[in-house]
Amino acid sequence: MTSVRSSGAKAWRQRGAQAPEAAAETATILRLLMVRPWLIAGRDDGAIATVRRNERAIRDVLSRLGWVLVLDRDFVRLRKSPPVRREAWAAGGPTPLACSWFFLLVAAAESMPPRVSIGQLVAAARTAAAEAGVAAPDDRPERHAILTALRMLDDRGVVESLDGDVNEFLRNDDPPVLLAIHHHRLVHVIANFAVADPVGDPAGWLEMVEREPEPARRMRRRLVDDTAVYAGELDPDEADWLSRRVRGDDGLPLAEAFGLHLERRAEGAAFVLPDEAFRSRSELGDRPFPSGGTVAHAGLLLCDMANADGTVDGDRQSWRGVPRDRIAEQLAMLAERYATQGWSAEHVGNLPGLAAEVARLLSGANLLRIEDETWWFAPATGRWEQPPEPQKGRTRRGESYGTA
Repeated sequence: MTSVRSSGAKAWRQRGAQAPEAAAETATILRLLMVRPWLIAGRDDGAIATVRRNERAIRDVLSRLGWVLVLDRDFVRLRKSPPVRREAWAAGGPTPLACSWFFLLVAAAESMPPRVSIGQLVAAARTAAAEAGVAAPDDRPERHAILTALRMLDDRGVVESLDGDVNEFLRNDDPPVLLAIHHHRLVHVIANFAVADPVGDPAGWLEMVEREPEPARRMRRRLVDDTAVYAGELDPDEADWLSRRVRGDDGLPLAEAFGLHLERRAEGAAFVLPDEAFRSRSELGDRPFPSGGTVAHAGLLLCDMANADGTVDGDRQSWRGVPRDRIAEQLAMLAERYATQGWSAEHVGNLPGLAAEVARLLSGANLLRIEDETWWFAPATGRWEQPPEPQKGRTRRGESYGTA
């Protein structure tokens, strides 16, 4: 079985061979699609042209992940698997209310004409809410959620604002705002389907949507889709793949196709963006870290503290634990130090809130777990564990160092 898989991956690698310029262009557009899975004509014309030039190579790479590229006359849509670590994504994503209104607006838009006022669309969505038994109190939090949902649809080019200020909806039921509905894009909003009932059995529905029975495909997706993969969190089949195949015929070619380096350590593995390909933090995903601001600075300083003073648990393969009360003490000390050096007064005056935001940021970046009143910092926060010095007269083979 292993030899069959190996030859298949080798054939994929040979079939996808491109000239260096074309390979670099394909890698750039693949990384862009990971951050922006919708490319819309008029806004992303250059990127769409790049996709068309490299369509075969892009589809070859995505086929290794089981993902689908939709290439239409005026948009490109990457249909991929759900995000890994659903709970962390949900904690940093849109609110449940905004997500509900996102799909209520999609349901309403299907039967609306191509041009419609914001009041007409929202009224139709309220009707859909009533039919589905969803409460619609028409209060200010709900109106903010509706605006968030409309912006999410606008980002995808599904429902676009043509004229007027959508923020007026906060004060007016039917402001002079004209929307365009692109019905041929609506059918591509939902990328993952399951036969279970999401209302009657939400847990079963989510399990079916996220299910991927093949360990190799699960691991490829995790390496492409997340900050790092940690060996201690893998099942036996996934651990076997990481041990035997990540550097060879399966993982390394995929990293190269995305223009990334494979970095392998005893604690796990990661696909890392090289310096020469880095242009903007917005290309690193929806949670770039470190970044600017009080929360990110506090998170970075806590990572340094954990790597210097945290408790190492042998069962966790170099994860470092810090008690929650020690985190609170450290944040208080840092807040006192940086209150006059750039930290926001809002965060300095609300340290429990700052701790919660730092936890959400680091958890979203797959750098933190919180269990039993302990913050566990991932090995990647310290750039993995420092490798041992090579013995005299010997060289270490297979290491791949990248840059975060």
